[in-house]
Amino acid sequence: MHHTFHHRMHHTSMRIQPTLSVLRKTFAVALLSAAFALPTYAQKTTEMAKGSGGSAHVKTEWVVAPANISIQYGRPALKGRPEAQMMPAGEPWRTGSDVATIITTDKTLKFGTVTLAPGSYTINTQPGENEWQIIFGKLSKPDQWGVPYMKDLEIGRAPMKVGKTAAPVELVTFHIEPAKGAGTLKIEWGTKSASVPFTVVP
Repeated sequence: MHHTFHHRMHHTSMRIQPTLSVLRKTFAVALLSAAFALPTYAQKTTEMAKGSGGSAHVKTEWVVAPANISIQYGRPALKGRPEAQMMPAGEPWRTGSDVATIITTDKTLKFGTVTLAPGSYTINTQPGENEWQIIFGKLSKPDQWGVPYMKDLEIGRAPMKVGKTAAPVELVTFHIEPAKGAGTLKIEWGTKSASVPFTVVP
């Protein structure tokens, strides 16, 4: 009887081992699949030369499959100044510092009713109490200055939802939150957070 018990245990352990092996292989395949799925969204920020006023400048690149999108902009610091003064309501704001803020895409993007073909465009915003507007414009020349606002270069506008940041943001920050073939462009400064959804046109 003792012998029979050990014999059964031996066969049971042999059955468990192949099962564990299969589980390990399944887990490895799942990890590999996840790794291959990662490149559908990526973000990279490169520090650029500081502006004439001393503000930091960056170029942030995103992969929102299948589009490659970048935004190059100045990052002024709030330095305790009133938000209403720095982001005046009802007036186009360059949403950065020094040269114009520029968005570049290699795929067609749609923000509300505005369609941007592959290329480079300026970004301005018009702050408001309950709603902001994002304003896209033609880039007339390299290193185009961000002020004064040039109405004749405007392409179109899309509404932005306004909320509050989780914590105060000292430097102007652009961010893209991805979705499948789409995303949300978000701008944060101080306690203000403005966002606009977009889609990547196939």
